[in-house]
Amino acid sequence: MSCFRKSFAVVLLASGSTILAQSSEVSIQDPPPPRYIARFLKPFHLEKRIVAPAKLSNSVRLETLVRSGNLYLSVQDVIALTLENNLDIAVQRYSPFLAREVLRRAEGGGFLRQVDTPVVPGPSSVSTAGVSINGNGLGGGAGLSGGGGIVSQIGPVPPNLDPQLFLSASAGHNTTPLTNTLLNQTTALTQGYRQFVFQYSQQFDTGTSGSVTFVNSRSLLNSSTPLFNPSISGYFDVQVNQNLLQGFSPSVNNRNIRVARNNLKVSNLQVKLQVVTTVSAVLNLYWDLVSFNEAVRIKEQALETAQKLYDGNQKQVKIGALPAIEVTRAAAEVSASKEDLLIAQTNLSQQEIVLKNALNRNSMQNAWLDDVHIIPLDRIEVPKTEEIRPVSDLISEAIDNRLEIERGKINLDSSKILLKGDKNGLIPNLQAFAELTNHGLAGPANPLYNNCCGAPNDYFIGGNGNVLSQIFRRNFPDYSAGVSLNIPFRNRAAQADYVTDQLQLRQSELQLQRTLNQVRVDVKTALIGLQQARARYETSVDTRALAEQSLTAEQSRFTYGVATVAQVIQSQKDLAGAQDSEVQAMANYTHAKIAFDLAMGRTLEVNHISMEEAMAGQVQRESVVPDSLPVRRQGVGK
Repeated sequence: MSCFRKSFAVVLLASGSTILAQSSEVSIQDPPPPRYIARFLKPFHLEKRIVAPAKLSNSVRLETLVRSGNLYLSVQDVIALTLENNLDIAVQRYSPFLAREVLRRAEGGGFLRQVDTPVVPGPSSVSTAGVSINGNGLGGGAGLSGGGGIVSQIGPVPPNLDPQLFLSASAGHNTTPLTNTLLNQTTALTQGYRQFVFQYSQQFDTGTSGSVTFVNSRSLLNSSTPLFNPSISGYFDVQVNQNLLQGFSPSVNNRNIRVARNNLKVSNLQVKLQVVTTVSAVLNLYWDLVSFNEAVRIKEQALETAQKLYDGNQKQVKIGALPAIEVTRAAAEVSASKEDLLIAQTNLSQQEIVLKNALNRNSMQNAWLDDVHIIPLDRIEVPKTEEIRPVSDLISEAIDNRLEIERGKINLDSSKILLKGDKNGLIPNLQAFAELTNHGLAGPANPLYNNCCGAPNDYFIGGNGNVLSQIFRRNFPDYSAGVSLNIPFRNRAAQADYVTDQLQLRQSELQLQRTLNQVRVDVKTALIGLQQARARYETSVDTRALAEQSLTAEQSRFTYGVATVAQVIQSQKDLAGAQDSEVQAMANYTHAKIAFDLAMGRTLEVNHISMEEAMAGQVQRESVVPDSLPVRRQGVGK
């Protein structure tokens, strides 16, 4: 039965945890080949397995993307670096291995251990007054627990499913002073003895336990009264116990194993959820960096326009065409534009630090990254049309794809499994037992024996061989069988545990329903957010185009002396504000799209992420830096 159970577990893990087997970053190393006595002990699994050291170095991909002090990143490269180097994902990769060891422990009859690793929210962008950051709600804060961990053991204690082998060998010498010499005919009775004990015991998930015991003893006395001296005795004992009420059902006794298998599934979902969470957050970081770059470009253009106006006004003042106050106004606009540019450059530099930290395992050993500037290769593109599907279809798809729902269903199933064990703990403990013991006795005749009482029976003359023959011929058998019943009155602890777990089960059912309801809310709000982001972007594009036309008209009017400097400056501010709004709208659209994919459970599919590669920490796709590279503008990031 034990072999069948282990084989079934191997098949289950091979089919349900494929990504676990393909992981290369996290590994448990087998010990070296055994030698000498260790070779004999290998079947008993006494060897120690060694967990490989944690990987603290970055993948080579990071350095291959650096050219002339710039790190050129595309969206796909950001995703690849996140899967390979992000520490949140690296920590979560250990979860399936922890869960597998708990399953290994449960298969041996051990209690479940709490090894749940919470999902950590991804990094947040720097705080700005313009661009909306992390529209999908990802950010700092406490981790999201996956559940499935059990600390205390409630209900009947699971049987120890690993067999036990007990060996004992002892020898000694005793001396006993005597005041009565009638029995042993000596005043100092000495005994030299040797004893060997062998016992094999095992428990089964049917509630059955059994043991086989063999004992062999040899005793030598300095007395003339024993028939045999030395005397050799032994017995062979077989004992079987069976639970008939409490702890009788295999579904009760193997409940920890089934829960551990569920927890292994949950741990795989936790890794997947961590990948989704982290990738979504890092994509927000990347698109914010793109928008910050655009903001710097806009501020540079605004400064350049303000500087041209200031230079032109100076010339006009010198020839008397404008009053001197107009130069002061233009200079003030130049100063304000410089301040705006400085703020935009600061935001860009800080955003680079946050993004590099998300793509880097060990900043202490990779200090060279501090001097590297990130240049994004992709630009924000808003598609002309959006997917138009009924909301009900979108909700159904999200319910099928969302990892939180699948995780909640598995944890709910685990609660039901454990509840069955709690219920079994309410019934009395009725056990049946049967025991068979065979004895043997032999030895050489005592040369000091007084023949007045007759010679010893020749049947017993001999050594260990004679003792074993008597045992296996069952010449001196003992039989016993019986039942024992233990009825706890009131049994308040077990009743309280059962009701408590029922209440928690009802809470879990309501929490699962709450998650389902939240999925509906997430899909609807994300869809509205995506539609509004698109509408806002289209409006901002029109507003920016009108602001450009207005500035061109005001500059033309100013050239002909119709408009004032104040009107031109105001038009410049309006255009800069419209451009900022457009960039903000584009950034908001990317956040809304990421949030929509997250709500629909499409993040992995949309970004072409393989969980096998995510678990291994190695992305097979090679990164290619294009021949024509954009150049970082002077002054940016300084």
